Amino acid sequence: MINIKEDEKLNILNHSCAHLLAQAVKHLYPNAKFWVGPVISDGFYYDIDLGDDVIKEEDLPKIEKEMKKISKDGKRIVRHEISKAEALEMFKDDPYKLDLIGNMDENETVISCYTQGDFTDLCRGPHVESVKLLKHFKLLKVSGAYWKGDANNKMLQRIYGVCFDSEEGLNEHLALLEEAKKRDHKKLGKELELFMMSEYGPGFPFFLPNGMILRNELENFWYQEHTKEGYQFCKTPIMLSKELWERSGHWDHYKDNMYTSMIDDREFAIKPMNCPGGILVYKNSLHSYKELPIRLGELGQVHRHEASGALNGLFRVRTFTQDDAHIFCTMDQLESEVVNLIAFIDRIYKIFNLKYTIELSTRPETGYIGDLETWNRSEDALKKACLASGHDFKINEGDGAFYGPKLDFHLIDSLGREWQCGTVQLDMNLPERFECTYIAEDGTKKTPVMLHRVVFGSIERFIGILIEHFAGNFPLWLAPKQVVIIPVHHENHLAYANKVKEALANINVRVSIDDRNEKLGYRIREAQIHKIPVEVVVGDNDRDNNQVTVRRFGKKEELKLSLDEFVNSIKLEIENKELPH
Repeated sequence: MINIKEDEKLNILNHSCAHLLAQAVKHLYPNAKFWVGPVISDGFYYDIDLGDDVIKEEDLPKIEKEMKKISKDGKRIVRHEISKAEALEMFKDDPYKLDLIGNMDENETVISCYTQGDFTDLCRGPHVESVKLLKHFKLLKVSGAYWKGDANNKMLQRIYGVCFDSEEGLNEHLALLEEAKKRDHKKLGKELELFMMSEYGPGFPFFLPNGMILRNELENFWYQEHTKEGYQFCKTPIMLSKELWERSGHWDHYKDNMYTSMIDDREFAIKPMNCPGGILVYKNSLHSYKELPIRLGELGQVHRHEASGALNGLFRVRTFTQDDAHIFCTMDQLESEVVNLIAFIDRIYKIFNLKYTIELSTRPETGYIGDLETWNRSEDALKKACLASGHDFKINEGDGAFYGPKLDFHLIDSLGREWQCGTVQLDMNLPERFECTYIAEDGTKKTPVMLHRVVFGSIERFIGILIEHFAGNFPLWLAPKQVVIIPVHHENHLAYANKVKEALANINVRVSIDDRNEKLGYRIREAQIHKIPVEVVVGDNDRDNNQVTVRRFGKKEELKLSLDEFVNSIKLEIENKELPH
């Protein structure tokens, strides 16, 4: 799926179409006032104050019709530059534009606006030359949005849309959006009984029995793979004193998003991240250079107070489990450690058939800690590690944390959508703040380099991504229900069905028998609805020949195998973590 915001041509086209939308709304709703209309990854939106009027989904075709009428009229889009005083006069009756003007940089004496026919709006641009170029668009939905995202402010109406330079491009994009709707992890999570949300805990997901199987498989896999890579594991408390968070610096940056409580007249905070706890584990004992690198892994549950309007299924929650690790090494070990990390992350993502790109975020222009030489050396080590591992990368200039540069891994799912998940972050701040040391070869105490890293990002969010990536058709090893056995007739075939079940249960396959008093076709359809990867139908021939008739989810073809062949094939498929057939 194309990221419209990052495609220069489509970005300009969609921003221009946002103005076309605003002009059409102004024609139909003369009292409308407009806040902002930015381009987003899958199109654009405009936030609108309609006073007492309300736009519903069924009103969107009427607005589209007016947009097409304006487009056919073919007016040029003209840029004007005016003074701040002129802008204040031009928009004196529009509180939203006056707010935008009032918040502009004091040095910004010239303000640009764009006019198309009878409509003028503040805008930095750029735009297409004429509204006649805005032909292939679609309004997608309407929702509410607080002015400036503040729940204390007025609720505005937000209209979403998308624009392409061809009808073919628009239709392809709309088809992908429809497919994305079918794959929505909230919808499939409910249908497959994986997780639920409750009004008693907004943003705090409940994992149901099926979801816990999937989650446990994922976490067991995480532990197994990290053990192979020489990680040790720890578990740090979920609540720690305010003093710790002040020392780490998180209190200054995160206190508004932290949950706190008084205990014995002392203020404590539920952890928003695992790093300080990991450092305390490192400091629990003395370390020699011979021990480094030390790799400490933790599946640590954290809590962050996200705005209620931002909550979104498993993608945006108020509690989640980071698949964290903190690596303590010497500067000389840094490059080789990052090379190993990239190879490790690459191996993990390939298991799920997830491609990715890497982005290197470099030193901020101001506010960073440490000397330039250390920063340059650190950034150079990350660059060399990427190239040494055979991966190209994009530089995100100046977007590193104040304490060090980082590598971000952007996953690309089966619909071509990007998800930022894995991170390798170099930290030159916390080890010094907490006086972390190791005994160097010359007997002196030195400060280790610290790497923060996650692979999944968060277990919850990664599960949401996997639900949509696989459309609920999970690989056999992950599927909550792996095999269902369907006897044709209860009386004649149940005993053999139990024999097949026992053979599978002996190799720890999650298997059940559907012997309900329902027609065969109904039970087969039920297995398909629940996306069970393997259906085994047993009838007379199967029983008499010690075989099974196998059908895979989503396939019409049937395969007949001896029972031993079938059991061995299932065992190998699970052990090899094969992708869905």
